[in-house]
Amino acid sequence: QVQLVESGGGLVQAGDSLRLSCVASGRTFSSSTMGWFRQAPGSEREFVAAISWGGGRTDYADSVKDRFTISRGNAKSTVYLQMNTLKPEDTAVYYCAADAGGWIPRRRSYREYEYWGQGTQVTVSS
Repeated sequence: QVQLVESGGGLVQAGDSLRLSCVASGRTFSSSTMGWFRQAPGSEREFVAAISWGGGRTDYADSVKDRFTISRGNAKSTVYLQMNTLKPEDTAVYYCAADAGGWIPRRRSYREYEYWGQGTQVTVSS
């Protein structure tokens, strides 16, 4: 089993920045893809960003491209989401996700990820 624990959410104003962290523990695998998704009330869980095991390949939703940056720590078991220029429409619960499979371009469906964290709330006020 793999456990994912997110942290870093909070209440900020529009234009502010936040950095989310996700730490993976338990069974580890050397080719995992990790990603971030978000879900607002009444909406489906939507893709935000993903990163390959080595960190050399990334993918972003159009709505966050140029504002958010996904990265992996040196130990590879930690993934970050730096969120800049936050907007009220970024308000959601943010979930960390992982899958043992290797990198697949545009893997953007929540159904394609096997492991999930409990989520962290991000609220952006206008």
